[in-house]
Amino acid sequence: MSARTKARKRALDILFQADVRGDEIGTILAAEAKRAANEPARQASWLYAREIVDGVIDNRDAIDEQITTFAKDWSLARMPAVDRAVLRMAAWEILYNEEVPAAVAIDEAVELAKEFSTDDSGSFVHGVLARIARAS
Repeated sequence: MSARTKARKRALDILFQADVRGDEIGTILAAEAKRAANEPARQASWLYAREIVDGVIDNRDAIDEQITTFAKDWSLARMPAVDRAVLRMAAWEILYNEEVPAAVAIDEAVELAKEFSTDDSGSFVHGVLARIARAS
């Protein structure tokens, strides 16, 4: 598994935890940074996970607007929390990270949705992200 794939899983965990538990994202980030500092194997993926989370935080309104626009009859509140977090991460990569091709961001997001969410989440995430990518 690549460092970026690990980073996406870590970022998903942080965003999901903040969303579902209502935990302060700064507290979660501090705990993850401490864990990464103490575990060299985590260090490689930590930097990109932090970049994703910071990017989602900094651009959340615009990202959520894109997701809502292209989710066809689905409000953010109605989506499973995992799907919401996956969509935010991948939308950030598509819209704001020129180093990641849109197809890679979409494929990685679909795999995360399949692994951690509902049976229908993979196709839902793919459809929303493909529409965001075409519009950007």
